[in-house]
Amino acid sequence: MCLLPLAANAGDVSSVPLTSTPGDPARGQDIVRDTGRASCLICHAISAMPDRDQGTLGPSLDAIATRYTEAELRQRIVDARTLAPDTIMPPYYSNEGLVRIGSRWAQSTIYSAQDVEDVVAFLMTLGD
Repeated sequence: MCLLPLAANAGDVSSVPLTSTPGDPARGQDIVRDTGRASCLICHAISAMPDRDQGTLGPSLDAIATRYTEAELRQRIVDARTLAPDTIMPPYYSNEGLVRIGSRWAQSTIYSAQDVEDVVAFLMTLGD
């Protein structure tokens, strides 16, 4: 697996996959639903999923693949601040510019590069 380093400017990484291993949609779905990590369903909803108490803070992810390209989805997951500076969505594969982060996590990201690719692969299945 070839991992790209964390980008100083996260806008530089969206157009190409972060790994040489294709994203796994099934694993991506598990990541999206994982409440032990940063579940996307805390803020977003996917009506096809049976999970209770899905979020309404962010936009619905239903048919998201019809609204964004793979590269755009990747960029939003890597660091949505590059597209919407005032967003409250956390950067999942960037730690640049973050403040008040505990030293234990200061050099970490929420997702690995492969996690990002897996989530993107899953979101790309949400077409109609």
